[in-house]
Amino acid sequence: MSVVREIKRQARAAILPAICLMAIAYFGYHLVEGDRGLRAYGRLQAEIADTRAVLDEVVGQRKKLERRVNLMRADNLDADMLEEQARLVLGQARHDEFVVFTKE
Repeated sequence: MSVVREIKRQARAAILPAICLMAIAYFGYHLVEGDRGLRAYGRLQAEIADTRAVLDEVVGQRKKLERRVNLMRADNLDADMLEEQARLVLGQARHDEFVVFTKE
């Protein structure tokens, strides 16, 4: 019976370290894989970088359009811009001109 008693004693002594080890493993796993873990943080950083690139592109397009709109304002009317827009809208050109349409 002393063998059984020794096994029970060692089992009782091993319970607390086993529980601590399982808790460390649980929290360690969720530190890496959880909703707010390291991998999620990396994905969010990549998404932020992609979104900032899109933002920079959109801001550039907006500035370009704002420059074109400012050229069409009544107080600062640019004759070339007015002629370009009129030809684009009306689809007309002079008889001695070639028209090349490009995507912008």
